[in-house]
Formats: sequence, structure tokens, C-alpha cells
Amino acid sequence: MTKIHLLMKKEEIKEEKMAAGNKIAVVLDVLLATTTIVSALKDGAKEVIPVLHSCEALGVTKKFSKGEYVLAGELEARPIDGFVYPSPTLISEKIKGKTLILSTTNGTVALRKSAQAERVYIGSLLNNPAVASSLQHCMDDHTILIICSGNSGETSLEDFYGAGHLIDCLQKQREYKLTDAAKTALYFYRSQDDSYEVLLDSYVGRLLEKHNQHPDLKVAASKGITSIVPILTEGRVTVEPTLSRKID
Repeated sequence: MTKIHLLMKKEEIKEEKMAAGNKIAVVLDVLLATTTIVSALKDGAKEVIPVLHSCEALGVTKKFSKGEYVLAGELEARPIDGFVYPSPTLISEKIKGKTLILSTTNGTVALRKSAQAERVYIGSLLNNPAVASSLQHCMDDHTILIICSGNSGETSLEDFYGAGHLIDCLQKQREYKLTDAAKTALYFYRSQDDSYEVLLDSYVGRLLEKHNQHPDLKVAASKGITSIVPILTEGRVTVEPTLSRKID
């Protein structure tokens, strides 16, 4: 039986262990990196390139012509000079047909640290049902690692909730063997009725509310609104058409 293991923050990722065995990673940064990635691809982005920091992001831009990309990023939730803030609603207006170069404190770092897994999925409340649909074909000798990016070394409420949502979606498809951490996330998710209120009550959610970013919170709290399944391959996130699943 396929096992589901949960990591609570990016600092728990061991890159050498990620490369060993048959590991499938699903990275979550609900507020906001993976939500922004999924949203951008849904809105027509060509691809997303997650980077470790702003210096790397600026280096990546040199490979593109002006007008071919959107450079977005934050550091410790603060805007970076010359970067678009990585807001799903803000990026949606300018991303169609372009590459999103994205630098964030937690989510893009978690993605890069997970890159040695056999396959790396990008999850969010927006597309967790679609990701779960793709994962149902996972062989029993594989381990699914659900990775909460967390918040600068701390557990984040919104990622824990998002992990529970994904596990709930997976459990509706087939039976899995859950670790205690995975069970805890599942029970927490099932005890909550309002995804928006959970996100709003988180540390990052309160920061977004303080800066009047309610539209981004509403986007991030939207469950199952897209069937795209983004995958990280050789440093680039694209939608794998053969893995996309229709959500009824």
C-alpha cells in the first residue's frame, strides 16, 4: 500500500533522502507561492521558474527578451525592488503567454529542495483534487511526501490545512497508509468548515488582511477550481497535459 508522509516545513527536507528510493513529492505553500504558480498557469502562463533568491531570479531574466517574462518575488513577506509582488490576482493581469520567474521565502525554496524526488507536483487548494487524481496511479512501492513549505522555520496553519485537504482528496480515490502526521492533518482539515476563515486566521493570512489583499485570500481558499497538474522538471514548472484530470 502506498504510504503518505507529511513534512511540516521546508527545513525538514533532506535532499539526499529525497533522491533515494521511489519518492513522489507534492509541495504546498498555500499563502502564496504554490497558489500563485497554479493560478498563473491557469491564467495562461507558459511556464514558471522557481528560484532560491532574488539574485538568481535576476540572472534568469538574462535568458529572456523583454516582454517574455514576469519577474515576481518577496523576501520575508516584503516586496523586492523591481519585482512584482507574487500576488495571484496581480500576476493574472499580465502573465498570459509569458514565463513567471518567481522568488519567495518559503515555497520556491521548498520546490528546489524537493527537486531530486522522482516526481515533484505543485499543490494548492485550487488544484489538490486534480493532483490527487494523478497520484491514484502511484505504485505501492512509492512514498508520497506531502511537503508544507512553512513560514521561515515555523509550521504554517494554511499549509497544514492544505495538506489535510490533499489527503482527504487522496482518500476519496483509494486507500493509503498514513503516518500519524498525515492523519493529524486530515483530521484537522475535516474539522474545519470554512477554508477562507482558516486562511484568514493564519499568521500570513492576517498579514494579507492588513495589507488589504482579500482578493488573494479568496483565490487561495478556492477549492478545486482548476484541473491542471503542474510538475517541476529540470527547474521549470509546466502543466503535464496527460496528467490533467477533469473535476466534476
